[in-house]
Amino acid sequence: MTLPRPAVLDLIGNTPLVEVTRLDTGCCRLFLKLESQNPGGSIKDRIGVAMIEAAERDGKLLPGGTIIEATAGNTGLGLALVARAKGYRIVLVVPDKMSSEKVLHLKALGAIVHTTRSDVGKGHPDYYQDYAARLAAEMPGAFFADQFNNPNNPLAHEYSTGPEIWAQTGHRLDAIVCGVGSGGTLTGLSRFFERVAPAVEFVLADPAGSILCDYIKTGTFGAAGSWAVEGIGEDFVPSIADLSRVRAAYSIDDGESFSMARELLAKEGLLGGSSTGTLLAAALRYCREQTTPKHVVTFVCDTGTRYLSKVYNDNWMIDQGLLKRQSFGDLRDVIARRFEEGSVISLSLADTILTAFQRMRLSGVSQLPVLENGRVLGLVDESDILLQVQADPSRFSAPVTSAMTSALRTLAPSASLEDLRAVLDQGLVAIIASDGEFHGLITRFDLLNHLRKSFT
Repeated sequence: MTLPRPAVLDLIGNTPLVEVTRLDTGCCRLFLKLESQNPGGSIKDRIGVAMIEAAERDGKLLPGGTIIEATAGNTGLGLALVARAKGYRIVLVVPDKMSSEKVLHLKALGAIVHTTRSDVGKGHPDYYQDYAARLAAEMPGAFFADQFNNPNNPLAHEYSTGPEIWAQTGHRLDAIVCGVGSGGTLTGLSRFFERVAPAVEFVLADPAGSILCDYIKTGTFGAAGSWAVEGIGEDFVPSIADLSRVRAAYSIDDGESFSMARELLAKEGLLGGSSTGTLLAAALRYCREQTTPKHVVTFVCDTGTRYLSKVYNDNWMIDQGLLKRQSFGDLRDVIARRFEEGSVISLSLADTILTAFQRMRLSGVSQLPVLENGRVLGLVDESDILLQVQADPSRFSAPVTSAMTSALRTLAPSASLEDLRAVLDQGLVAIIASDGEFHGLITRFDLLNHLRKSFT
């Protein structure tokens, strides 16, 4: 029996268009196409269904077949959504900078996920696109979606996204701000508006480190760098990317991209991902430079729920140097989670060993301070807990004081890095305190991260 077309696929597209009202758009009006409202949470749902259904029509994907793709996340999620609904197996290759939320979502949809390096370029065997092409070649009968070369990628935007924007703006549109990952969105929209409104300008929003902005401005390729924004920016020009109608380009660094995504949530209540921050930052720059009013459209490319552990996680942002905090010029700058900022996970004398274990597991740390009135009374680490419970698991209910060590190594903030190294080299955790005031803990990983930020 032939199963009916899955109803969830009919929810793809026809996403709302909303105006930005609480950010400075200069003399322009700026509208956001909420692609986050697609059932898979991103604009890539459109190309997921387009590429799979075209492959079915062309006989490239047979019932029960396997789909293979290289993806920074959202194309994989769009493909996985459709594959799950239609009963296909899907294998995805993703770069290791992808957020954990995306990976977990992919696996929940039944995808087999291969993680590879994000620090290598096209032509390297571990580059995610080359890796996926190799897997496809080794698996007879597999369909390689190949978004970077698949003509059905831009067609999805030419015949769905473009007409929707044109109708929703009431045919009053002056510019569209796009990013380029595969180039499908920009190319498809360019083709549509070349037919119906050739005066519409296209503006490129590009992460700093990508080569595309320089190429638009100079016609030459600079050296590619690295960037934390996911899903857009390239170290080459994809074959389906038509950049000929781009009239302006903006390079947006990670700090501005991430802070703009957070500002969009704070000001407009819209939860977008890191690439949305890049697009919004470029769109606002473009709008503020105009001297005559224009109607401008850009995208909330995907939902910010995929970046709660990154864009919207203060600790991760600080670790990456993307969120500024007070600098003291002493060991307090090495502390990853400062007590005065309310970011220290701690225990009290009334807590049990089980509570200590659960807090370690939930927060991803291996040691916790025991505090009373802001003073450190002891320290509990995972080896202390194991020593207590390995012979008698009922000891999980014992007070945390039975597992904590009171032999603490405390350093003043003014102590040197050499003093800190001396403590860490003993396999200990350094407690930073002054006049009885606790500031935080420093582990070997914290010191390594501090040195990394100094290097970069």
